[in-house]
Amino acid sequence: MSRKSEYTHEYTHILKNDKRCMDDAFDFCEDYKDFMNASKTERECTNRIIEMAKENGYVEFDKSITSVSQGKKFFVNNRGKSVILITIGKEKIDKGVNFVISHIDSPRLDLKPNPVYECEDIAYFKTHYYGGIKKYQWPTVPLSMHGRIFREDGSFVDISLGENDDEPKFIITDLLPHLAKEQEKRTLGEGVTGEELNIVIGSIPIIDTDEEIKEAVKENTLKILYETFKIKEKDFARAEIEFVPASKATDIGFDKSMIAAYGQDDKVCAYPALIAEIENEKPVKTSVTVFTDKEEIGSEGNTGMKAEYLFEVMEDLADIQKVKVRDCYRNSICLSSDVNSAYDPTFADVFEKRNSSHINRGVVLTKYTGHAGKSGSNDASAETMAKVIKLMDDRNVVWQIGELGKVDIGGGGTIAKFVSRRNIDTIDVGVAVLSMHSPYELTSKLDIYHTYLAYKAFLLNNN
Repeated sequence: MSRKSEYTHEYTHILKNDKRCMDDAFDFCEDYKDFMNASKTERECTNRIIEMAKENGYVEFDKSITSVSQGKKFFVNNRGKSVILITIGKEKIDKGVNFVISHIDSPRLDLKPNPVYECEDIAYFKTHYYGGIKKYQWPTVPLSMHGRIFREDGSFVDISLGENDDEPKFIITDLLPHLAKEQEKRTLGEGVTGEELNIVIGSIPIIDTDEEIKEAVKENTLKILYETFKIKEKDFARAEIEFVPASKATDIGFDKSMIAAYGQDDKVCAYPALIAEIENEKPVKTSVTVFTDKEEIGSEGNTGMKAEYLFEVMEDLADIQKVKVRDCYRNSICLSSDVNSAYDPTFADVFEKRNSSHINRGVVLTKYTGHAGKSGSNDASAETMAKVIKLMDDRNVVWQIGELGKVDIGGGGTIAKFVSRRNIDTIDVGVAVLSMHSPYELTSKLDIYHTYLAYKAFLLNNN
């Protein structure tokens, strides 16, 4: 029998530390799967979050209010693509706020503004991929169509097509192996190029006219779109249309211990944060839980974390409480609620095993992200790490340390650096993911549940 050292430490399977959590974890993840299936895009996710918030007593924040009391709950809808939830604490916000910030956008295929074309009696959509993808993974995957299109008269239609069994799906073709000798000479990254990610949308020509139509399949496809959604080709210039995998969230493994789903980066963190925030009834410190957009393309635009929308709301709240917002930031802590890459034994050579996060070993604390010499990283301080680790230990939350691949090989970024520049102590805390940024990502139910426990413990933290 080996002797356990009193000086060393090893991160081990959650069930070696919390044997009783499995039933709770599996139950928690049933609702998580439902959430994922209803929230494929940032617009749909924002709608679902606000719907759940209203059901649990949140009201829309109005900066004209003159006072707030402990336990009062507010939401802020930023253009239908990002949302803030607030639970007012007993202390004023100059004593500090507990921020949890996740992102609800995921890698996908967007339509170009002029997307419809016909070639050799097949109608297609032209796409522009969004975020970091392996382009070769997207052909031959059934896709669904989501988004909003404005018509010329100013009205709009929200589209979700391809999610139900009786609805059509869409697909990108690939070359058969028999004819792929030249394609196989390409590098893996160029096996399929961006301009080859063209979505098949129809193949029947319009037939209810005696006139010869030059692009009859395109014409018939546009006719169907008009009959279904009352939109014309010109309206795509006023649209945001996203194509995502049509697959549903599902259990993986004989033991059903894991979940495969599209968009788990980063909704696998957003959902636990949402539930923890909703359950935060009367905290001492105000909790601010943010679900932001555009992280996958650098947090740009007025719905991403480079924008001012969160910090303007904090200024309004500080004005209501007659305190200085800079004092709030100085005394606050933020959990950048984002995923890390799980160690994959099949591709072990790109990981530094001692500092990689693993499936089923708990919520991941990521001190720094970035690439090479920590470029583009927040790099949480020792003091911040100590506070968060103590909180996890005190609340029996199983945690592990994570790093995104070997030095000079791995790298990535989160919203942490955009928050910490406000003088807010910030650390990345989230779920380990296998096959990250693929059409079907893989996570552990136990990890998801302990991430929820971590956020819940943090939002109730009053230190």
